[in-house]
Amino acid sequence: MKERVILHSDVNNFFASVEVARNPSLASLPVAVTGNPEKRNGIILAKNEIAKKAGVKTGQVIGEAKASCPHLVCIPPDYLLYEEISGQLHNIYLEYTNFVEPLGLDECWLDVTDSLSYLKKSGKEIADEIRARVKSRFGFTVSIGVSFSKIFAKLGSDLRKPDYTTIIERKDLKDKIYPLPLNSVVGIGKRLERKFHSLSIDTISDFVGLGDSFLVSTMGINGTRLKENLLGIREEAVADYYSLPPPKSIGNGTTTLKDIVSRKDVEKVIYFLAEKVSYRMIKHKVLACTLSITLKTKDLKTYHISRKVRPTNSIKDIANGCLMLADKIWKYNYPLRAIRIKGSSFTSANARQLSMFDEEKPDISQTVKLINDKYGKIQFASDMANFINKSPHPQE
Repeated sequence: MKERVILHSDVNNFFASVEVARNPSLASLPVAVTGNPEKRNGIILAKNEIAKKAGVKTGQVIGEAKASCPHLVCIPPDYLLYEEISGQLHNIYLEYTNFVEPLGLDECWLDVTDSLSYLKKSGKEIADEIRARVKSRFGFTVSIGVSFSKIFAKLGSDLRKPDYTTIIERKDLKDKIYPLPLNSVVGIGKRLERKFHSLSIDTISDFVGLGDSFLVSTMGINGTRLKENLLGIREEAVADYYSLPPPKSIGNGTTTLKDIVSRKDVEKVIYFLAEKVSYRMIKHKVLACTLSITLKTKDLKTYHISRKVRPTNSIKDIANGCLMLADKIWKYNYPLRAIRIKGSSFTSANARQLSMFDEEKPDISQTVKLINDKYGKIQFASDMANFINKSPHPQE
């Protein structure tokens, strides 16, 4: 069987890079995408290389970050833009192969094995071409690992940043890869890293030398699978992009600029969030059979409710359904600071069964999506800015 050629493309400092690309005047400044302290979610979500070199760290409180980098430019996140750019990157990758498997918004595996002959290019040449195209089109960079398996392609993209192509071949494993720290490997988080360190297991070489029974007792079946991946005897396939399953749920939430009490204000927030949720459902061609809402009070108490609904991806249906749920659990007699809605239990939008009693009514959700895609984001309520965080939290 011929050796696979797998690429892993990773956008360098994705959120911050997108913000700098759309505002080039920030290119020479330390930039971080952050929550806003006034909106009560003030941590560093992403930072550019300049901020990183100044000591700014992801997850850090903004005040701590500015202590080490006083001139740090803080920008609120724009998740809809990041998702749009992610989709455009996928379209570039799909010009080389249909075996494109996303890992979050900013990373993708590509299996280009069957593309080499007709493209008449090596894996490295494809990777270098992708890097040049991304830089030219978007103004930011990607780092790409090229290897015979997903795990080593991912490791390669992490080894040299920003804007590098790193090749890892089988012959490199023993001398170049196995001496690397164990936390270089995807699948080893901080908790496992601390546990293994306490047992003097600090490198990939230490890990692949462990017995299967110990790994099962420590990590379950994932332990032996990871070992097999690192030994190169287990090679997981890159998924076909067009066969990827839709997400199990799609949600959106926001922490409001100020505490809200009135049902009218709650309704405005829910409609704002419903637009985002509907947009993604339509994109994935799914209908939600379950809606849920979570309310958080100013003293951080949380209330949650879900219910089955007739399959829908309509903005109006989602908003009205979630507002009805809010009415069931909330009396609008105490300030709220955060609202989150979610659709789940999906069915295909291509196979909707209509009741004989249904009346077909025009729904503007598809039109809103088309306008958003072509001209940018629109909103229903003109006075939303008075109390809502401009950029909701990431979708599920």
